[in-house]
Amino acid sequence: MANALIELKGVGKSFRSADGTQRAVLEDVDFTLAEGEIVALLGQSGSGKSTLLRLMAGLIPADDGSVHYRGQPIYGPTRGVSMVFQSFALFPWLTVQQNVELGLEARGVPQAEREERAEKAIELIGLSGFNGALPRELSGGMRQRVGIARALVVEPDILLMDEAFSALDVLTGEQLRDDMLELWESKQTPMRGILVVSHNIEEAVLMADRVLIFASDPGRVRAELRISLPRPRNPESVEVRSLIDEVYALMTARTRAGKTTEGASDLHLAYRLPEADVSRMESLLEMLSEPPFNGRADLPALGEETELTDDELLPLTDALHLLGLAQVAHGDIATTPLGQRYVQAENTERQEIFGTQLLAHVPLAAHIRHSLESSDSGELPEEPFLRMLRESMDSDEAERVLKVAIEWGRYGEVYEYGFHTGLIRLPEEDEPVTEEAES
Repeated sequence: MANALIELKGVGKSFRSADGTQRAVLEDVDFTLAEGEIVALLGQSGSGKSTLLRLMAGLIPADDGSVHYRGQPIYGPTRGVSMVFQSFALFPWLTVQQNVELGLEARGVPQAEREERAEKAIELIGLSGFNGALPRELSGGMRQRVGIARALVVEPDILLMDEAFSALDVLTGEQLRDDMLELWESKQTPMRGILVVSHNIEEAVLMADRVLIFASDPGRVRAELRISLPRPRNPESVEVRSLIDEVYALMTARTRAGKTTEGASDLHLAYRLPEADVSRMESLLEMLSEPPFNGRADLPALGEETELTDDELLPLTDALHLLGLAQVAHGDIATTPLGQRYVQAENTERQEIFGTQLLAHVPLAAHIRHSLESSDSGELPEEPFLRMLRESMDSDEAERVLKVAIEWGRYGEVYEYGFHTGLIRLPEEDEPVTEEAES
């Protein structure tokens, strides 16, 4: 594209796992950020979105394919690209003014010019009068404004925002997002393109000209939605609500061949189980079964009713779908007959249903149970299972996935877990009978 700011072609990136094997994080990614557009990138945690941003910023190299900025290959940090992080990333011992000046200082800008440009950036982002404050004296929203001012002071072509609003409360995040859009529309900065990584579907629809849906294992673009509505956009308008529904449908679309609405028998052992607490799954299923939903709901409406964020709601609905207790399709969720039976059941029957579905539809849980049954003692350390998961994901994600599988298995009485010993074992009534015990 003649007006391409950033262009990626066939990009792949792998990292070495704890056992020494290579793990593909990105594979065959094609992407272009054109001049004058905002693009939002949505996807599960661990899908490689942040890795993609770091490639664009020149912080890490691609293993395969090419990354170009304005037609030139990127070999390292690029002057025309700035990044805003979720964690604010401020130096606590430096004042607001000093934090904002850092990028200019690294580029050798003279002190007088640094001070002048930093003051303008601080004023632009709405922090006039706080130049001498330390980060600990600021609210979360103000600290993120400092991070944005530090990114803008170097006058970038491209602003990369990695979950920039997600650490803030809802109202603060919305205000900062609106302020950023006002800056963009007013052309008060040299920015020519913005890429926003987010978990918030409404945020993506309100900000972006294009929304990209990222798939996982490995990360790649699997869907795109173009948005032609002028900004600012009314979040309550019919057009915006329709677009939000469409993105929900794309986010929840099942792309694994052979997957049915009753389970996930085709999943691999290292499938990234959703971060879903059993009690919250049950509460959501109960709410779904009652008026006004009566067994079926539009996901955005369900999110509003439950006051769950997209990052909380989608893993819960994915888990219910995975276990055959609900069906998720086209941005809607409906309880299955088994889900209806589950809601009406007493706790013991719920556990039996949960355990049966877990073994039938979650290969990792079935593998753990089979391994325990094959063990003479009926118990095994968690480490072999972690080692297996680390072949496909980083250590933190492997621990998270195994923790979910253990919590689900404990609730369904498929196996037990010793928190002090790190041992997974069969429930007492299912333990193997040894010859000594028989005698």
